[in-house]
Amino acid sequence: MDMLVKKLVLEVRKGNQKAYEELVDLYKDQVYHIAYRMLGNMHEAQDISQEAFLRAYMNIDSYDIDRKFSTWLFRITTNLTIDRIRKRKPDFHLEDPIAGTDGMDHHARFVADMPLPEDQVVQLEQQEWIQKEILALPPKYRAAIVLKYIEDKSLKEISEILNMPVGTVKTRIHRGREALKKRLSSS
Repeated sequence: MDMLVKKLVLEVRKGNQKAYEELVDLYKDQVYHIAYRMLGNMHEAQDISQEAFLRAYMNIDSYDIDRKFSTWLFRITTNLTIDRIRKRKPDFHLEDPIAGTDGMDHHARFVADMPLPEDQVVQLEQQEWIQKEILALPPKYRAAIVLKYIEDKSLKEISEILNMPVGTVKTRIHRGREALKKRLSSS
C-alpha cells in the first residue's frame, strides 16, 4: 500500500490529476470520519474533508515522501478541525434550560427520526451520549481520544498526526479518558 501511495504522490507532483483522484478515493472515508468524530456535524465534516484534500494537493511538494502519506493527511485534517472548533462560538449548551418550560433542557428537542427495536435504541442512545461527551472535551484531548479509540491509530501515528512527542500523546489520552470518565459518571 505504501509503495502505491508513494507512486501516486510522485505522479501527482508531475501534474497527474487522476493520481490525486486515486489518493482521495483511498483516504476520503478516513478523513471524513476523523473530522466528523471531532465535530459531530456532517456538513462541517464534509467541508473540512474537502479543505484537507485541497490543502494536501496545494502542498504536495512539501510532503516528505519517506513518511506515511496518511499521517501527513490526517495531521492536516486534525489541524483544520481543531481550527474550526476554536472558531465556533456556542449558542447554547444542551444542559441549559429552555425558557418558558418547567426545567426542560435542550436534550428534549432531539427525537429519533424512526422507531427502532429496543436494543438498537439503547445502543444508539449510548453511542450518541458518548459522542456528545467526546464533543464536550477540550479539542486537544478530543483529538487524541478520537484518533486513539475511534480511528484506532497507534500512539506513534497519533504522535505524528498531532506533531507532538508520544509522551504528550499518552498524557492527553489519559487526561481525555479521565475527563470523559468523569463526565460520563456525572451524567
